[in-house]
Amino acid sequence: MANLQSNYMEEDEEEDGQSKPTSAAATAEPITLAEPELIINPPPPVTDPLNGNKTETEASEDLSESLKSQDNDIEIDDDNNDDEDPHPKKQKNLSSLTPTASAPAFQGPDPAQLAQPVPESNPAQQQPKKSKKKNNNVWVTKSTRKGKKKTKPNANSNTNLPGEDKVLVTPVARFPDKSDDTPGMTICLSKVYKAEKVEVSDDRMSAGSTKGYRMVRATRGVVEGAWYFEIRVMSLGETGHTRLGWSNDKGDLQAPVGYDGNSFGYRDIDGSKVHKALREKYGEEGYKDGDVIGFYINLPDGGSYAPKPPHLVWYKGQRYATATEAKEDDVKVVPGSEISFFKNGVCQGVAFKDLYGGRYYPAASMYTLPHQPNCVVKFNFGPHFEFFPEDFNGRPMPKPMAEVPYHGFENRTENGVSNEKNN
Repeated sequence: MANLQSNYMEEDEEEDGQSKPTSAAATAEPITLAEPELIINPPPPVTDPLNGNKTETEASEDLSESLKSQDNDIEIDDDNNDDEDPHPKKQKNLSSLTPTASAPAFQGPDPAQLAQPVPESNPAQQQPKKSKKKNNNVWVTKSTRKGKKKTKPNANSNTNLPGEDKVLVTPVARFPDKSDDTPGMTICLSKVYKAEKVEVSDDRMSAGSTKGYRMVRATRGVVEGAWYFEIRVMSLGETGHTRLGWSNDKGDLQAPVGYDGNSFGYRDIDGSKVHKALREKYGEEGYKDGDVIGFYINLPDGGSYAPKPPHLVWYKGQRYATATEAKEDDVKVVPGSEISFFKNGVCQGVAFKDLYGGRYYPAASMYTLPHQPNCVVKFNFGPHFEFFPEDFNGRPMPKPMAEVPYHGFENRTENGVSNEKNN
């Protein structure tokens, strides 16, 4: 036991002798350490000489020796790095890091502090504002207007006028040719209500076409009563065909008779009837060159079922039609109405029944292949017919279409002024 104590005392004396100059140097020049680079290792366990454990005084002496050795290493590193300019770092005195006998053992950082999240900076605040791109489009005019465009009140609007009714008006096209029909003329083929490719004779009683099926209609139509007219097939040619019959004022002029629901046709091939572009078996056989086709229509009390004519208003040199109510626009069927066709004075039977109220015009459509002579037909509105039927099988006796009166725009008073001159 005494030998062991003497050995420890000799080792302590040697270490004290070596540490004296270093302590003197430490007093002469204070040494500081950067906090992040300092690493303190816990002291080794102290063992007692007898029981295998070190005493408290020996443990404190060992700890002071380890710290002194670290001071020596730091002094050597500082001497080597005097020529370099280290980055400024936060310094802390070494004496504050020296543990004492009464100081508690070294502890690591608090886990609660490590668990706290680091506040993130807002990227919107860090990014600089982007400059707006200049518009180099020379085709677009620059505008400094901000916000929505303010609409100016219409000075001509009468919405705020008290005590006045709102009336919807529609412009009506002027009559294209006043000479197409006048009160002093009789019924004939129209120069206006026809397709452009349809050719009309000088007396306006014959028509022909070589540019496909096109329609031409007469200048006057009928609304009620029984009426009759004839058409003679002058020339069909090798490739010519016709569809003849009746059409109201809404029939398509660029199509054959019977193409839509506004016209009713009689076909030369197999004598079928055509309506809404549907062919149905009608006559025993068709007709050819030289045949005379008679057309009969009966509209008993048709004026009560015909749509009312538009009310015209003359305003600032322009004719306007007032809008009608929805109930007035409904098309009504004329009870007992019918259309029949005759071939050389022989009735082919009733072709169509229950016609809608309206004004019906004599119509014809012709067709031939290109580079072929015209397919020509000739109208006869009476009163002298070639094959006027002697018996209509109990039907009302018709009147010739030549007796249809002029029915241009009626002479009404519009805004206190007669519109006769405006027709």
